[in-house]
Amino acid sequence: QVQLVESGGGLVQAGGSLRLSCAASGRTFSGYTMAWFRQGPGKEREFAAAITRTGTGTSYADSVKGRFTISRDNAKNTVYLQMNSLKPEDTAVYYCAARGGAGLGIDHRAYDYWGQGTQVTVSS
Repeated sequence: QVQLVESGGGLVQAGGSLRLSCAASGRTFSGYTMAWFRQGPGKEREFAAAITRTGTGTSYADSVKGRFTISRDNAKNTVYLQMNSLKPEDTAVYYCAARGGAGLGIDHRAYDYWGQGTQVTVSS
């Protein structure tokens, strides 16, 4: 069992930056592939970024590639999402997720544990 708690969301103007954090507790954090998903108003939950258990591999959705960076600190049991050059279309609730298997899954059904989400709103 892993408990995930996101923080760092808020209101930002277009072109601005935010850094999301997800603190994990419970089982060994380094044993989990971690990811960020997001769900905008009236939209389905979509993949944003994922990172391998060691942090050596990452994957990004095309819509955020070059603007977002996922990272993790296994000593602090935390995964981060640095978001730069934010656009109004990035407005969504952002969720942290964990899965016990290897591989950078982009399907939300592959993830076993979820945080409660943090709201990111980008104004134009």
